[in-house]
Amino acid sequence: MTTDTNAPQDAVLRLAGDLDFQTAALVHQQVDLALAARPAQLVLDLRGLTFIDSTGLAAIVYAWRVAQEQQATVRLHEVPAFLASVLDITGVGELLARPLPEAADPDASTA
Repeated sequence: MTTDTNAPQDAVLRLAGDLDFQTAALVHQQVDLALAARPAQLVLDLRGLTFIDSTGLAAIVYAWRVAQEQQATVRLHEVPAFLASVLDITGVGELLARPLPEAADPDASTA
C-alpha cells in the first residue's frame, strides 16, 4: 500500500494484494493519516487489489465515513471487476456515491 499526498486537493491510497482481516487495520491507519491533511478528496486506487473480504469492505466504508465527517469525498479508481460486483451486491457502491451532506448555513434563521 502506498500513500500519495502530492496532489494539492487529493490524497491517494494505492491498495494492492488482499484487503482482508490481516490488512484492514493498516488501511484504517493510512486513511486516518491521509485525511489528517484535510484533502478535498480521498482517492482509493484499487487497480492492484486481488481479493477483498467483509473486513476489507468495511475498511472502504470506514474511509467513506471518516471522509464524510471531514466534508471530503471518496472516489474509487480502477475498480477490479470482482470488486465492482461486490460493491453492487452489498450496496456499498451506492453509499460511496452519496453526495456530501450540505453544511448548515450559520446565517439561516429558524422559524
